[in-house]
Amino acid sequence: MTHALIVIDVQNDFCPGGALAVVGGDEIVAGINDLMLDAGAVILTQDLHPAGHSSFASSHAGKAPLEMINMPYGPQVLWPDHCVQGSEGADFHPDLNTTHADMIVRKGYNPAIDSYSAFFENDHETPTGLHGYLQTRGIDQLTMVGLATDFCVNFSAVDAAKLGYAVTVRQDLCRAIDLNGSLAASVEGMAAAGVTLA
Repeated sequence: MTHALIVIDVQNDFCPGGALAVVGGDEIVAGINDLMLDAGAVILTQDLHPAGHSSFASSHAGKAPLEMINMPYGPQVLWPDHCVQGSEGADFHPDLNTTHADMIVRKGYNPAIDSYSAFFENDHETPTGLHGYLQTRGIDQLTMVGLATDFCVNFSAVDAAKLGYAVTVRQDLCRAIDLNGSLAASVEGMAAAGVTLA
């Protein structure tokens, strides 16, 4: 069992009707559930922010959602308040089969730094613990699915490739935000990092 399915942020706030809805975000759930049945391991990631998180536009006077600012760790998109701890929006999509999960990686809980990747916070240094878990289990092949292609899936896939994993992103089981060309840029970046786009 050297293969794991990494299911990224399939949460209510990223699905239609949510605070940061990705178009068609709910369309991928059934296909992801099917993939879980054949996976050696299933890991879910969950965006989980405290109220007033520094990546929320509402935390910065005069700033609007989707504006960019510079944080100590680099450029940061300001988002609508989303996936707040204890909220329904932070919950997994109700149709996602969470019973197959070997592990849930919660990220974005540090109020001072955002966390797109399943492996590192946005400083690209602070680990989530996922790499150690996969190493302990002898897993070296990853398939990634989920939301959103151009942010959390992208950052997770590129980090995994840099760490030496064989990474496949199932584009049919992802959906993108596509902010100012971010989808095309992310696809190019993943390919350049050695990620297989299937």
